[in-house]
Amino acid sequence: MAGHASNPTDSATLWGGKVSPFSTSYGKLMMWFFLVSDALTFGGLLVSYGFTRHDAQVSWPIGEETFNSLPFLGHGYPLIYVALMTFILIVSSVTMVLAVEAGHRMDKKGVMKWMVATIIGGFFFVGSQAWEWYHFIHGSEFGKVELADGSRAIVKGHFGEIKNFTVVEAGHHHKKGEVIKDDLLHEFHHAILDGNVTMQGGTYMVKMHDGSVAKVNKEKDHIDKLVIKESGSKYVVKSGDKTPILITGHDAEKMYTEAITSGERNRVIYGADLQQNEYGPAQYGQFFFFITGFHGFHVFSGVIINIIIFLGVARGLYHGRGHYEMVEKTGLYWHFVDLVWVFVFTFFYLV
Repeated sequence: MAGHASNPTDSATLWGGKVSPFSTSYGKLMMWFFLVSDALTFGGLLVSYGFTRHDAQVSWPIGEETFNSLPFLGHGYPLIYVALMTFILIVSSVTMVLAVEAGHRMDKKGVMKWMVATIIGGFFFVGSQAWEWYHFIHGSEFGKVELADGSRAIVKGHFGEIKNFTVVEAGHHHKKGEVIKDDLLHEFHHAILDGNVTMQGGTYMVKMHDGSVAKVNKEKDHIDKLVIKESGSKYVVKSGDKTPILITGHDAEKMYTEAITSGERNRVIYGADLQQNEYGPAQYGQFFFFITGFHGFHVFSGVIINIIIFLGVARGLYHGRGHYEMVEKTGLYWHFVDLVWVFVFTFFYLV
């Protein structure tokens, strides 16, 4: 010990906080620290989602059955719109790369052009997610029905178009013989929820809020099957089961009709909230709102940041500094947001 000589390092060779050992700026290094911590947050959410889904098994909804709508075209297009959203977000990541590359060349106009494209892509994604949430909250045309044994099932098939209501008994607002053509599906759903739908001679009759009674001029529903999602006294969904309980043919059509014409309130669930949803267990809606909402908040924040940086570029702020590092740091955040969505899209919609 006594013969051990110290070998102090020359202070001139130390970093001393003046030169980065990674040849990167303080700002970019801090952005990477933030992104790593944020990645851990999203990772924890997705792992929790995976554990919950594994426990639920057969009662968990299938993405292609839940998200099958397109604006102006209706249902029957599984995951098409979600795939379009994903494609636009990935393209916006490419335009962000081009903006950063233009900044390296000190091409102010190029940076502005590609940042505008990135901002447009971000707004499209956020708007599309709002549309998706709207449809998720309001639900499908059939909803999830409670059967006679207390079990609940989702309905697969084609919902017949409602053409109009014809008033057969006058109320406070509607006269006998009046033909109603507006807001038909919404009115029909509310009548079912309130237990105000009956069947007479093969035709649905609804009692509306003003006390009037109307005949529903509706095409016939074509019900393929009922898929049991929650247990009752007869149909029991067991944890770990991978094969769903199906009711098909005439029995499915009969059970659905009995449920919506029973005269009982809340025999059907339409859409989703944090307490219950028509698609499956309550946890499914909770995870959907939290994970996609958390990511949507990141995208919206990224759009706002991009707009702020774009205004700085337009004023010549970064050109005057001799570099566009702020654009590059914003790009790091935007690429992270895109990468996270790839994982969310894979685990939430595809698997």
